[in-house]
Amino acid sequence: AKLPWLRGFLRLDYGVASPDTFERVLALLDPKQFELAFRTWVGGLIPALAKDQVIAIDGKASRRTTSKAAVAPLHMVSAFAANVGVVLGQTATAEKSNEITAIPELLKVLDIEGCIVTIDAMGTQTKIARTIRDRGAHYVLC
Repeated sequence: AKLPWLRGFLRLDYGVASPDTFERVLALLDPKQFELAFRTWVGGLIPALAKDQVIAIDGKASRRTTSKAAVAPLHMVSAFAANVGVVLGQTATAEKSNEITAIPELLKVLDIEGCIVTIDAMGTQTKIARTIRDRGAHYVLC
């Protein structure tokens, strides 16, 4: 449906590649390198967050991301810049873990100085609150 638009960026002599081709190419990407490239790209779009930016951190289970081999669905923790409507970062929770361990990992890679971080009840932990304050941000934990 967007072939003319895509042709503005790519040579598509034989049309758009099949979904299987996209899946194979994306499966070959190194997730950490892709994340770094994505963060660099987002940083170019949003060079600096306003000092009063609200960053909402929340976890969500991605339903139907399982297979017969992996029974538990993928669980992601996201940091959402509420004022600009952009996800700043995401991290998956470790298997047999929860948001409590994933939130500090996500906070390590975000520039949250001067921002207000909101987290729901799962993240209401003194260690997480201390990490937010140590990074120069404020928090609202409920």
